[in-house]
Amino acid sequence: MSAGSLRPVAFVGGGQMALALAEGFGRVGLIAAAEIAVHDPAPEATARFAARVPGVRVASDNAAAVRGAPLVFLAVKPQHAEAACREAAGALAADATVVSIVAGVPIATLAAWLGSSRIVRVMPNTPCLIGKGVSAVSRSASVPAAAAAEVARLLTTVGSVHDVDERLLDAVTGLSGSGPGFVTLLIEGLIDGGVKAGLPRALARELAVGTVAGTAALVAESGEHPAVIRDRVTSPAGTTIAGLAVLERRATRGALVDAVVAATDRAAELGRGSASG
Repeated sequence: MSAGSLRPVAFVGGGQMALALAEGFGRVGLIAAAEIAVHDPAPEATARFAARVPGVRVASDNAAAVRGAPLVFLAVKPQHAEAACREAAGALAADATVVSIVAGVPIATLAAWLGSSRIVRVMPNTPCLIGKGVSAVSRSASVPAAAAAEVARLLTTVGSVHDVDERLLDAVTGLSGSGPGFVTLLIEGLIDGGVKAGLPRALARELAVGTVAGTAALVAESGEHPAVIRDRVTSPAGTTIAGLAVLERRATRGALVDAVVAATDRAAELGRGSASG
């Protein structure tokens, strides 16, 4: 399938993630701004989208945005998903593929609202904003393989893409979707720790961000278990083991596990709430 076969592209919702995707498509030359339509009920979101993707077509409503588009990205909050889907449904082309980045709402529910089963669910995360995101993808059996491959190709413009069973998407939301919030809290703690130990805040920030980014890259590139790398820097009676002992006493590892599970449970709740509302 050529890149042009899924043009034009419509965005129902023009928030940060929709904007990251549109910018990613344009950055590598897959889809031009003139081939993108967007509608968002918030004027500030629409203005930001139009400013960052010059030449995009701003539609008057969701139906106008999706009309004639072979590929539609549904990028609204879960509580707004049903209304957005029902508004777009009447104008949706019979062979259109809908890509939902709505947390928690299952394919079956979206299909009922849209009157179409050609749906791909995607859970991206905020590093997509700089082209370093992680997206998990699940599709219905009605989505042609060629269309699914083209969607995956588009998503690679903002990071890596992983195919998963739909039943795992809530857990993906809990880990990689919410994970940036957990990691930034850790970075903030490292910065404050450096400041408490006497470092200037600007230097503490540079050291904390660089340490987290470098360690993540080391884990990724080495392929080793994180514990192996941790053991290498944990000398007997040294500084690292002194700090790790504090983290273990404070149950930091268990807190992170619980945070991922809590976020997973909340994603499932949002989906159930949207389906019932």
